[in-house]
Amino acid sequence: MSFDSLGLSAEILRAVSEQGYTEPTPVQRQAIPVVLEGKDILAGAQTGTGKTAGFTFPLLQLLSQHCQGKGRRPIRALVLTPTRELAAQVAESIETYGAHLPLKSTVVFGGVKINPQIEKLRHGVDILVATPGRLLDHAQQKTLDLSHVEILVLDEADRMLDMGFIHDIRKVLAMLPSNRQNLLFSATYSQEIKTLADKLLNAPVLIEVARRNTAAETVEQRVYPVDRERKRELLSFLIGSRNWRQVLVFTRTKHGANRLAQQLEKDGLSAAAIHGNKSQGARTRALAGFKQGEIRVLVATDIAARGLDIDQLPHVVNYELPNVPEDYVHRIGRTGRAGNEGEAISLVCVDEHRLLRDIERVLNRELDREVLAGYEPDPSIKPEPIKNGRNGGGDRGRGRQQQAPRKRGNGQKAQTHQEKPVRRERSEPVKGKAGNHAAKANTDRHQRPAEARSQGQSAPAATNGNRRSSQNRRQRASLLGG
Repeated sequence: MSFDSLGLSAEILRAVSEQGYTEPTPVQRQAIPVVLEGKDILAGAQTGTGKTAGFTFPLLQLLSQHCQGKGRRPIRALVLTPTRELAAQVAESIETYGAHLPLKSTVVFGGVKINPQIEKLRHGVDILVATPGRLLDHAQQKTLDLSHVEILVLDEADRMLDMGFIHDIRKVLAMLPSNRQNLLFSATYSQEIKTLADKLLNAPVLIEVARRNTAAETVEQRVYPVDRERKRELLSFLIGSRNWRQVLVFTRTKHGANRLAQQLEKDGLSAAAIHGNKSQGARTRALAGFKQGEIRVLVATDIAARGLDIDQLPHVVNYELPNVPEDYVHRIGRTGRAGNEGEAISLVCVDEHRLLRDIERVLNRELDREVLAGYEPDPSIKPEPIKNGRNGGGDRGRGRQQQAPRKRGNGQKAQTHQEKPVRRERSEPVKGKAGNHAAKANTDRHQRPAEARSQGQSAPAATNGNRRSSQNRRQRASLLGG
């Protein structure tokens, strides 16, 4: 099947052809015709399947069929994303594939001056891409009007729920007209997402390209048991002995990312760390060096890596397992995209055995294990608590610990959110300048608390974690049932 058979306009097909694409991905084949029919959809598709183009193409076509004439353009389509990097990528996709259409779009997110955004909104736009926090900033200042929105897209809805945007999403929905088309896209397809869809969507068409919480079949996954104190040594050995030229390594904390990058440099491996404490310029330079081969190892936290856009990344390493098992799927989804083969390995110490079991339950499979000669784990070493998370299972997907809320400038408490991944899609028709948007941006105001979290603190008592989990569930229930 080609793009020609999906009912897209000549202008969009021209833009797609200019980017060198001829065949749609499975999610695009399923989603585009349904959206063009004006129906709501619930799409569950894993990383790298082409979800962004799956809603960008038909959104552009629907709006272009009834273009606004003279005068200020009302916002007719709203795309909500959880992070600035994803917002930049979606905005670039809209700009690229709407190049031959008389539509205007812009993107707004936090961490940058609001006045230039206000100026663009005053001139009128057809399509607005936004993070929830900055969108509400504009709404509070009355710099935008959402009463004419015809199409709402919630991109990565699962991440928005996990990152704590419950109240913000609820406020945004209250500002929209009830008669609209809703498109809900999610990297993971959980029961929680289904519950949200039941309340938000009207007779939606279900599109499930990937099985629930699964990893790409083109990714070879392997676990290397190793003592915690020998992880860095084993990582350097694997990179050097197997001549890996481009490796993305995940750590749980910003401090851990910095420390590991420094240690790898001492081992003679060019490395850099990216996380929320790094300036956007430093992150952009590190990513550019990684893509160009100047940096061999890029060490990242989950939320920083969420915005990465790397073609044909061959190797992903879980230096530390994530506290939430679903994040494992997001991490390894950075490799094995668009049918390319990839390798995802996890260095697992005795502290992380329960985390590994949680991950395997989510994947519904046991990962292959390989003990390398010379790096056999010492059976006498006892497990220790994981400081930035939990050392146990059970509360899968809700095991993140939270700090006490920080105060806003007006003295009110601000909700904080634990660090979450920042994912971007690549193996779809999206090329070019997304990084230019991201390079100009800093974190959205709802990401700052998560990234500003201090490191090295002991995990809160289990009773506090359970109490906070209960509060989170009540908050989610308020949204889903309200």
